[in-house]
Amino acid sequence: MVEPSSSAPPVEDDTHFGYTTVRLGQKQALVDDVFHKVADRYDLMNDLMSAGLHRIWKDVLVAMVKPARNRPFRHLDVAGGTGDVAFRVAEAGGPLTQVTVLDINGDMLRVGQQRAERLEIAQQLTFVEANAEELPLPDNSFDAYTIAFGIRNVPRVDKALAEAYRVLKRGGRFLCLEFSLVDLPGLDRIYDAYSFTAIPAIGKAVTGDGQPYRYLVESIRKFPQPEQFKDMIEDAGFKRASYTRLTGGVVAIHSGWKL
Repeated sequence: MVEPSSSAPPVEDDTHFGYTTVRLGQKQALVDDVFHKVADRYDLMNDLMSAGLHRIWKDVLVAMVKPARNRPFRHLDVAGGTGDVAFRVAEAGGPLTQVTVLDINGDMLRVGQQRAERLEIAQQLTFVEANAEELPLPDNSFDAYTIAFGIRNVPRVDKALAEAYRVLKRGGRFLCLEFSLVDLPGLDRIYDAYSFTAIPAIGKAVTGDGQPYRYLVESIRKFPQPEQFKDMIEDAGFKRASYTRLTGGVVAIHSGWKL
């Protein structure tokens, strides 16, 4: 896939919003606008775009969290507004597990709170509207931290990783589920064709606006490749950094430990 000329390497204080170069301070508002538009249909779109595979990927992620069932376990799910990962962690850990769901977008959190009430697990969940780059949470306070399909929307990924390290306890684990680099010959071309044609079309049909999904597809292509992101995790202080590819590299789960 040849990227348009607007995706030239950013200068200092510039970043990417999809394939468009924008000022660093502008990106967060642009990302917020995308998720305000899609919040009410976000989970439905995940099912349609991934043919339900996102559910399997999230199950694998939560299996790696391994919340303890015999003692209190504190979990932080960042960019988790609609609660998909948080609910799985709460169920896996049982009543002694408390999950903080943090998202910068109030509309996404609203959807998550409504879902939690319907599922009758709200007592295990706390919803916090805040920025991944500046967590309003104390040091050394969580046993695990997850972020699923959210880190590529953060303007300053290094700051988000530093904050993840700060709030985890010693022995705590960082886990990131994110779209990645397809590594099967032939599948990469099929995936590109599907991403840039079908996904925006599905988005327009379901939400009335395909442009947010065009951005989401472009943002996947601009995210660091697995080895580069592994290095960033290590630079934040995490040890034993690694990643696991799923579905031919369509997604990867990145891991690091605070030791």
